[in-house]
Amino acid sequence: MYKYTIMKLKLIIAFFFFIFQYSYIIAQAKYSNDFLNIGAGARSLSLSKSVVASLGGPSSVYWNPSLLVNLNTSEIELMHAEYFAGIANYDQISYVTRINDDNVLGGMMLRFGVDDIMNTSQLIDNEGNVDYNRIELFSTADYAFFFSYAKKDLFYGFNAGGSLKIIYRHIGDFAKSWGFGFDLSLYKKYGNWSFGAITRDVTSTFNSWMFDMQRFEDVYLQTGNELPENGTEITLPSLQTGVARSFKLNDRFSGHTEIDFTVYFDGERNVFFTGENFSLSPHMGTEILYMDIIAIRFGIGNFSKELDYNNNSYISMQPNIGLGFTFNSYTIDYALTDLGDFSSGMYSNIFSLRYYFK
Repeated sequence: MYKYTIMKLKLIIAFFFFIFQYSYIIAQAKYSNDFLNIGAGARSLSLSKSVVASLGGPSSVYWNPSLLVNLNTSEIELMHAEYFAGIANYDQISYVTRINDDNVLGGMMLRFGVDDIMNTSQLIDNEGNVDYNRIELFSTADYAFFFSYAKKDLFYGFNAGGSLKIIYRHIGDFAKSWGFGFDLSLYKKYGNWSFGAITRDVTSTFNSWMFDMQRFEDVYLQTGNELPENGTEITLPSLQTGVARSFKLNDRFSGHTEIDFTVYFDGERNVFFTGENFSLSPHMGTEILYMDIIAIRFGIGNFSKELDYNNNSYISMQPNIGLGFTFNSYTIDYALTDLGDFSSGMYSNIFSLRYYFK
């Protein structure tokens, strides 16, 4: 029974992957490359993604490359998360290294995918017989590769950074897409205050889709559906800005708090403030450190407008919490969060591991 349920769930997930991610003819720009809105790093997610002005480590390749100038050593970070009873997987690997006192390089790979999906389109042979040996397995996955560079004190004390993004998406052998785009970021620290900003997809990100549906041509014609044609998706720019303040309670306890605002320029979204041409989403997070060994984190984000049973409007929000442990050259981060609404339950347990090269 359990195996049957898992099999059925995989088929459902495969269906929605195909409909929502690859039916570009009816898709709006805001849904293109939507897997990149999940984020990177358990620490970042526990702070409700409020990290553009304060985050350190390899995850800064995604959040704000200009923050990489604060690194003292080369570092690597790994993250793995599972959803839908382990059917869907989200993975991250990132590495950063300092070239000299003023320049840093970084790289990251993200993957969100569903593996071992059954292709039952050839289940029935030409004579109308059901043949389970004709079932094949395939995967649908989204990949993003970041290549980042950061320079210290580029102008007037501002550190600057940027990333080239190469995106590869595929559904088995049936369809694939290549895309590219750029992110640009700034960071400046002034006493206990720090300011950061990143423009993602600054020139818009373009994905070119290619379909190979010859094996399904008969099925499409029999069902009256149109065969998909090659095309292009466009991801419009977005802007995330943040301000953070660090503080020290005593010789043992310190921390920081940050508030961020993310602005989307792809039309109306169900967020805190929405306009005809843009939407604004605030989020905030706080981290408390004990002797730089143990970290306690919490954040609030994902503000959205909802309706109750009486059709009265109210604002909902999502709290996140997390922990961090640092020992020797390792840091383990944990987040309890609803990661991008891809989880089957209300909240997900996310872990990431970070290693410092000496």
